Amino acid sequence: MDFFQALVLGVVQGLTEFLPISSSAHQLIVSRLFFDNEGGGAPFTAVTQLGTEAAVLVYFWRDIVRIIKQWSLSLVGKVPRNDPDARMGWLVIIGTIPISLLGVLLQDYIRGPVRNLWVTATMLLVFALVIAVADSTASQRKTLKDLDAKDGVKFGLFQALALIPGVSRSGGTIAGGLFMGYRREDAARYSFLLAIPAVLASGFFELAGLAGEDNPDGWPPIIIATLLSAVVGYAVIAWLMRYISTHDFKPFVYYRIGLAVVLFALLAFGVIDSAAPTT
Repeated sequence: MDFFQALVLGVVQGLTEFLPISSSAHQLIVSRLFFDNEGGGAPFTAVTQLGTEAAVLVYFWRDIVRIIKQWSLSLVGKVPRNDPDARMGWLVIIGTIPISLLGVLLQDYIRGPVRNLWVTATMLLVFALVIAVADSTASQRKTLKDLDAKDGVKFGLFQALALIPGVSRSGGTIAGGLFMGYRREDAARYSFLLAIPAVLASGFFELAGLAGEDNPDGWPPIIIATLLSAVVGYAVIAWLMRYISTHDFKPFVYYRIGLAVVLFALLAFGVIDSAAPTT
């Protein structure tokens, strides 16, 4: 991987991680269409997600510090267990369990078969329809004050669907929240908080692997891509949180459908390979 490819993929990661359009799908498509390779594969994607997750940590810094503090104090009885921030700490932990378990159990499939672009195109289309239905039927009557353990697990299961490229972590989780009756802003906020443990764990796990002989790309391109994804990702979060307070998800639905159709056509005419090139 050269510096130009790292720059492009870092920007792509930052632009697409928080929008409901699937960053992993865009990484795969851009890498295979323009660079004729896997773009570093699942490990590279996981590590560059550390950059976009750093953007989440900065943007929600005050909320995160408050949640960790109150949760920690609740463990020693200095804060009631039903304190809103202490509860949120437990709910983030509970919601992280599904993707953690499935990520470990299905890692061979995540690194291999599901990175087929026919799967990606299908998921882009299917989840465009899922998001459209969720957005159009949502009552938006619930806030994060209504969040309980049962809904936390449901959020977590929707997040776990993002292990399949084309679904989108934010798209899956927010759609799940809308189906459960949560407001767009609240579903998005919990989606971003919920992603922190899973993304950090996955990213550092892959980082440890790349620290050895499994790193074919070298560190400078990875560092560049990760830093770029952080800067661009922060701008996208700030924009998205303002946007969804007054707008629906229709533009993202149309974009996903259009991208899926184009990808199906490229695959059908052999312009792009469905599977990663083997070397």
